[in-house]
Amino acid sequence: MELTMAISLHTKRRIRRAVDKAALAVSVAVLLAPCLFVFFWMLSLSLKYDIDNTAWPPVFWPTEPTLENFAKVFEESPMFLYFWNSVQVTGSATLVALLLGVPAGYGIAKARAHKMAAVLLLSRMTPGLSYLIPLFTLFQVLGLIGTIWPIALTHMVITLPIVVWIMIGFFETQPHELEEAARIDGATLWQAFRYVALPLARPGIVVGAILAFISSWNNFIFGAVFAGRTTRTMPVAVYNMLTFESFAWGPLAAAAIIVMLPVIVLTIIIQKEIVQGLSAGGVK
Repeated sequence: MELTMAISLHTKRRIRRAVDKAALAVSVAVLLAPCLFVFFWMLSLSLKYDIDNTAWPPVFWPTEPTLENFAKVFEESPMFLYFWNSVQVTGSATLVALLLGVPAGYGIAKARAHKMAAVLLLSRMTPGLSYLIPLFTLFQVLGLIGTIWPIALTHMVITLPIVVWIMIGFFETQPHELEEAARIDGATLWQAFRYVALPLARPGIVVGAILAFISSWNNFIFGAVFAGRTTRTMPVAVYNMLTFESFAWGPLAAAAIIVMLPVIVLTIIIQKEIVQGLSAGGVK
């Protein structure tokens, strides 16, 4: 009798776990379905000829996929130049944000300057359009409009608050006893930060760098205002492919995929680091 009850209880638990897993899978599928469908449709457009992109009823997947749209993107525009511009802008903005944001986050966390953290959050929530007029006037006086410098500098408005905010939450979760032990042994505040706090903050730094990179790479408004013909970033280059006469859906979708590809590949490569950073307290 007891054996039968134990088997029945075990079976119920297995069924409950299976139902929970199925419910979780369905929930994730429902949440991701719109994003996955949009990405699938964009990929489909990039692999079809124009006649299939404008056909009715819609052709969801081409019978004969083609890479003609990707070739046309590189033939009709200097996409490699725009890609290099995006790498310079995003790389410099992310690197400077890490160099300034990690120590700033450490100082704010240790000083418990919550008002300063609120100011940073407010600056992150402020629309980028509110910075355009004063920054455009400043860069115009300095003669920098049309160069890479104003785009990289303005992208720090995006990347620096992200890094600082993430690092504040991460440093606040670290045990203070380790740094106090280092200070007792004679280490300065800077040495305690460099040799104790900084190595422990590696997962949070990775998360901050990835989020800053994605936000900077996808930014459009600053590049559209400050860039010249040879200093456009990838999102601006895709926008300039639109015309009032007609929409070339295939090349446009191919260009959008080219813009997304570096972020997707980077996320896939270091997804373990992102998960470790999130679970370790990288995002408060």
